[in-house]
Amino acid sequence: MKNIFKVIAMSFVMLAGIGSMNAQDLKQDQDRPEVIAKQQVSDLNDALQLSGDQQRTIFRALVSKASNYKKHVDGKSASDPTVIANKKKFDDVHNKIMKKTLTAEQYKKWQAM
Repeated sequence: MKNIFKVIAMSFVMLAGIGSMNAQDLKQDQDRPEVIAKQQVSDLNDALQLSGDQQRTIFRALVSKASNYKKHVDGKSASDPTVIANKKKFDDVHNKIMKKTLTAEQYKKWQAM
């Protein structure tokens, strides 16, 4: 009887540990550039009624911008000239892609957002 109780208790502990590990993985995934970009594209699609090609292009641009920010801007001094130059460069590239991808009306709405 004691052995059965030990087996049941050990199974419960293992199941609780697996659930905890899955929750940690989900939390870590929220910081990935792809996850952030997917949410932003979804929001932009609701506001601007994007086509499929526009969604793909904007998704790639947002992933690139987020990963570049993560490497070169985030966590660094905002007054550092290199960080300021990198931020401006990434923003300019992103704006060029958005202007090229969106229609004139969509681009105006996007700038207003």
